[in-house]
Amino acid sequence: MEVTAKKIDDANVLVSAKILKSDLEEKINRLAKEAGKQIKVDGFRKGKVPVHVVKSMYGEKLEQDAEGEAVREIIDQGSSELGLKPESILGQPIFKKYDKTDDGIDIEIELSLRPDFDPEGYSELMPEFDMPVVDDTERDERLASLLEAQAPLEKIEDERPVAHDDTVVMDFEGSIDGELFDGGAAQDFTLKVGSNQFIPGFEDQMIGMNTNEEKVITVTFPEDYHSKDLAGKEANFKVTVKEIQEKKIPELDDELAAKLLQGEENPSVDLVKEKISEQIKHEKISKMYNDELKPKLVEALVRHYEFALPNNIVEQEIDAKINEKAQTMSEDELNEYKENPEKIETLRDEVRSDAQDSVRATFIVDAIARKEEVSVSDEEVTQTIYYEAMMSGQNPQDVVKHYQDNNLLPAIKMGMIEDKLFAKLLGFDK
Repeated sequence: MEVTAKKIDDANVLVSAKILKSDLEEKINRLAKEAGKQIKVDGFRKGKVPVHVVKSMYGEKLEQDAEGEAVREIIDQGSSELGLKPESILGQPIFKKYDKTDDGIDIEIELSLRPDFDPEGYSELMPEFDMPVVDDTERDERLASLLEAQAPLEKIEDERPVAHDDTVVMDFEGSIDGELFDGGAAQDFTLKVGSNQFIPGFEDQMIGMNTNEEKVITVTFPEDYHSKDLAGKEANFKVTVKEIQEKKIPELDDELAAKLLQGEENPSVDLVKEKISEQIKHEKISKMYNDELKPKLVEALVRHYEFALPNNIVEQEIDAKINEKAQTMSEDELNEYKENPEKIETLRDEVRSDAQDSVRATFIVDAIARKEEVSVSDEEVTQTIYYEAMMSGQNPQDVVKHYQDNNLLPAIKMGMIEDKLFAKLLGFDK
């Protein structure tokens, strides 16, 4: 079997070969002989099944296995000729030609390699920025919101009418043309006035009501209301205010500080304010990083380093971007693409440049991360997914399984490495 290997560029090689029919027959016979020693066939002793019987029973499978073995030998021989290390070969080979002829198979296989480049000079590409600051006004506004969140609802001490932001306990009963409707009544219902929980206009008409006062509130259901039986209709609600509640904002003292700073040593009012300032600063840094610094840094790195890209990885990225676009397409659009292969190729060409930039950025980040000794463990990835799942009310195990089943964990890990690396390079980890 004659094998020829040549470099297309620094990241891709082409291996060409002719698999002779006689070589395939030899492999098929050998595989059939080996199988005959293992399988059991009625009428023959185990291990003594003749080759021709095995071939008649499993001919197609034997042919596939023989071709697969030949392909592996071609890849190994081509790699050896070019001095390629197995770990340098990325992803699956691309078959550029696989033509079966009377005397064998003509094959051309494209192998993609990990780019090898020196990531020097990246420190000079860091974008300039001013570290965010937090003034006392921002801190005090956040503190006021925090104290309000901690404030309990209490029944008002002095009799007064309902005001905006009050919480009322009420009974109500709704009717249309004098007829009660399903879901239109409740007792001891708690409502924050101004929360827009009810139909537009309802809460505004409650302002000024007193405890134990009964009032008929007239509103019109929106035209797009979820219940078609009520949409666009005028309704009367008989409302009785049973209690008016308001929040009593607590004073920040050392006792409340200890409650807010559980687990902290020596909690104090000043420490609460310090933690709030740190939180606001972190939020500002995060927004600046995601909105400005990260895009600028990625673009600078991609434009600075020029090297050949592995074609199979680029094609995979194009596939991912096409699938992403497909998620937003209508059924008619999808059918149009399915019926027009040329249109799909045009779309692939449109996203190719972005795909190449994404692949280039990934290899650059990987190279710099190794140089800076920045890494993320599988345990860190799982912990992050668990935390985000719990924060969004999802089952963490289900989310992890989804990522595993869809092979998304490597991409998440790479994203975490990227953020950890950029934080170090920009000085945010100090």
